[in-house]
Amino acid sequence: MVSLSTPAADLNPPQWNDVPQLSPVPLGWSPDDRIVARAHLVGERLILKTLETTEALSTNPLIVKAGESGCAVLLRYGVVVVFNLDATAEANYLDSLTPWIKEPPTEPIFEELLLAFHPTAKERLEKSTLWLRDCSAERLQIVAEALAKSVVLDYYEQKVFGLFDQIKPFTTAIQNPKERPPKEKELLRYIGGTLLIQQKMLGIVEVGDKPDPIWDFPDLNRLYLRLEDEYELRERLLILEQKLALISRSVETALGILQQDSSHRVEWYIVILIVVEILLSVYELWIQ
Repeated sequence: MVSLSTPAADLNPPQWNDVPQLSPVPLGWSPDDRIVARAHLVGERLILKTLETTEALSTNPLIVKAGESGCAVLLRYGVVVVFNLDATAEANYLDSLTPWIKEPPTEPIFEELLLAFHPTAKERLEKSTLWLRDCSAERLQIVAEALAKSVVLDYYEQKVFGLFDQIKPFTTAIQNPKERPPKEKELLRYIGGTLLIQQKMLGIVEVGDKPDPIWDFPDLNRLYLRLEDEYELRERLLILEQKLALISRSVETALGILQQDSSHRVEWYIVILIVVEILLSVYELWIQ
């Protein structure tokens, strides 16, 4: 008689410890607390590799303790999102990051949001307050990503608005030949500027992508979608891409016309040189 045996490992039920668990933030916040989250665009880049992170609460994106009972999410594309910091502590913390900030903006750009917590809350925005079930690191990271992307979009929307004013003389010169034509170096600089904005928006900031914590905690996807819809991230990104495409097309058209005019001038120079050479040859024959 052959007896069939089942391996002992198959008899053990699945362990709940194998399922990723949300990381509570040990900051002493109570469920009744209401805190302010504020996202600051501090520069074009935030160098995190050399930043000391001895008080890191979580990574990807990096979240660290700040102040007495607050924390901050640091994003490499130049945004710092602080939670539960008063004005003095917030200013002191941002000043402490100065050595790691590259190319700070000329004007402050920030976005803020009030957070409230309740274990049975339906995670939603209600009267400018975002209700969350808890203050886990992953939830704070998702809130920080949404606020940070909104701030970055605001920054580049202002830059693109300024680009429209700067290229207006180029389009006017196309319509009116009496206007001063643009120089080739100016046009190439604007083309490079639009390409740089697109590279930062899509390659570094990744505005259209979901935050990394969602891949480990799919249940948080709904929270991010609500924030994405509230701040109209995808719609603003699409409009910004359309504006950048229009700027690129306008500048490339002006550059093409300029190069065409330059080629025409070169052709005339060649014709003049040929005529001069013929006249010199005729003059030499006449002398002889």
